Amino acid sequence: MVRCWIRICLRSVLLGWALSQTVQASEGFSQWFDTFKASATDAELHDFLYGMPKGGDLHQHLSGSIFSEWWWALALGPPAQGEVFYTRLQFGNCAPIGRASEHEQLLFQTISQYRYDQLAACERGLFTELSQLKPAEQQAWMNSVRLDQPSEGRDEFFETHWQRLGDVIANPWIMAEALALHIKAFADEGLVYLEPQITLMGYRDQTGRALSPGDVASIFRARLKQPDVVDTGVTLRFQQSILRFLPNAEAQLKQAYRIVSEEPEWVAVNMVGREDDDRGHPLRFLETIRGLRQQYPNVRLSIHAGEVDEPNYHVRDTLLLGADRIGHGFNLISDPQTLVQMRHGPYLIEINLISNLLLEYVSELSQHPFPEYLRLGVPVALATDDRGMWDSTMTDEYFVAVKSFNLSWDELRLLIKNSIQYSFLTSESKSGLLNALGARLMAFEKHWQTQDPTQIGVLKSGPKRGFICRNYDLCERQ
Repeated sequence: MVRCWIRICLRSVLLGWALSQTVQASEGFSQWFDTFKASATDAELHDFLYGMPKGGDLHQHLSGSIFSEWWWALALGPPAQGEVFYTRLQFGNCAPIGRASEHEQLLFQTISQYRYDQLAACERGLFTELSQLKPAEQQAWMNSVRLDQPSEGRDEFFETHWQRLGDVIANPWIMAEALALHIKAFADEGLVYLEPQITLMGYRDQTGRALSPGDVASIFRARLKQPDVVDTGVTLRFQQSILRFLPNAEAQLKQAYRIVSEEPEWVAVNMVGREDDDRGHPLRFLETIRGLRQQYPNVRLSIHAGEVDEPNYHVRDTLLLGADRIGHGFNLISDPQTLVQMRHGPYLIEINLISNLLLEYVSELSQHPFPEYLRLGVPVALATDDRGMWDSTMTDEYFVAVKSFNLSWDELRLLIKNSIQYSFLTSESKSGLLNALGARLMAFEKHWQTQDPTQIGVLKSGPKRGFICRNYDLCERQ
């Protein structure tokens, strides 16, 4: 017993030391960064932040995080395991027959061969094999799952993007390869930890046969063991997500708890889906979760709450469910009592600036409550949410945060630290990542501190994707 307490105390000391090393800047660098920030062009600032060592991304939906051109290549390439896809290019007056009519009259709805074969001839005529699309049609297909037009917004995102991807995201081999691409891109940005929301439910093979969660987990593990993923050094844990507003959401929640209790890489449950659909309100699940807590000792909760633009008590009610982290927390600002209770932890808010802007919870970033949370002492971390549909990166999240709210270097370090400290890793794993991350940040600071902050010039350029190109003058070099 004494040895056990010694080990616990030692782990706590080491974790506390690691945290202090990560959050403290080397002497003088905070002033260097302020000078650099005041004189840098947008391109220089973005490239600096691209090269900056980063912690983790705690809030990302895998199926919303894959770039459109990746989806195209995956659906037509070897990861599809020979599956052939068709997409709707026309409207018609056909009588709905077969399961493919679930999203009738939705352009670019994509279905598998086995579902296409169930259609009547009239309906089949509305679909074209994906590989046969003309270049303009191919571009339109990719644009259909990007939120890149002023006329698009919340309804387009929640009600059409996911449905258009359709059977593509029900293929676990495609999703496993998408995850590998995802990991490598984040590693290039300097991240060391990812905690994607990936369901193990709802997959099937090329014939439409349902696959068990265990079978799907094995497919993911096999891909993640390949050298190209292992060599990134990125640490991974997963969240099992469910749609909160469905009639059978309670049954899905029970299945999600079973998955997290059985699959070692799955560490938490998350309830997703638009919160302005009151069928998924938090207290609907209170008794179900209380019953599940009697059975399962090892399931954590990181739940969407406050992703609405009207006042309510969803954040408070989600904490009552047992959540350790709050996704978005946008309207927490309208609940002062809960806001005060969240100061200085132990709960974290996962901040998604670009998501909240494009889904019109704010019309401009200056309206976002993020700096109030940060400077009031509420633990926060930046996250990407659905970067594939925004056509953005984690660097973009840091860039818009610095540009919009004049973040200091110490605040950047705090955000990086929080993204590891509030992860669902074990204390030992957190300590190891924070130690390594602290060393990388110190080296990064020492490198730049030798440079004149007003004369940086051209840096190693990171990728500039659609969101940053549309909103900032950063793409002239690409």
